[in-house]
Amino acid sequence: MRVTVNQEVCVGAGMCALTAPRVFDQDEAGVVTLLVAEPGDEEARSTAREAGTLCPSGAVRIIE
Repeated sequence: MRVTVNQEVCVGAGMCALTAPRVFDQDEAGVVTLLVAEPGDEEARSTAREAGTLCPSGAVRIIE
């Protein structure tokens, strides 16, 4: 699995950082920051997938 983010379309909802804090964070403006592009354990992969489905702007992308 590979995780990517598009900071240009991020609306700062924060669902990614709340759902998968080991994978995502937000900068001072609330824009998504990717912490881990390839989550190593199943819990991190599962929460990253969930964050991808919850992202209202589509800024989070999961590539299996």
